[in-house]
Amino acid sequence: MYYYSEYESPVGVLTVASDGAAVCGLWLEGQKYHGATVSEALVRDDSAAGFSELRAWLDGYFAGNRPAIEDVPLAPRGSDFQQAVWRKLIDIPYGELATYGSIAQALKEERGKASALAVGGAVGHNPLSIIIPCHRVVGADGSLTGYAGGLARKMWLLEHEGVDTGGLYLPRRGTAL
Repeated sequence: MYYYSEYESPVGVLTVASDGAAVCGLWLEGQKYHGATVSEALVRDDSAAGFSELRAWLDGYFAGNRPAIEDVPLAPRGSDFQQAVWRKLIDIPYGELATYGSIAQALKEERGKASALAVGGAVGHNPLSIIIPCHRVVGADGSLTGYAGGLARKMWLLEHEGVDTGGLYLPRRGTAL
């Protein structure tokens, strides 16, 4: 059985999910693939396992602190490759960016093969938005290549973390933000 709760945040309502032992989902309102890794109906339970730790983490994060991901029991569901990509995302420090290509290169060194496109697919299916920081990944040329929660939210999260977004741009328009 899966449980859910909601969290009011500066980027909108977040839906959080627990498998009864750990947090397995955190999605922004309207996010692409919202709830995709949960295979059963969600039952509302604001006190499910991991939710108090997650709320404390989110409170700290949105207050401008840098809470440790280890403070929250997490159980993201995904393939071995997706799990490997998500571990790389966790390694991106607050206020810094990585590219899909740099993550692919690191995975090639560990696993023997990976492509920026495959990394992009895994990043887009991250079931724990914000806490596993997929918003910190950009194109090699500084383009905001997408964010399942929307580019405006991605920019807000980056600016909240102190990233200089002056060199980032929307790839289809080619204009600076």
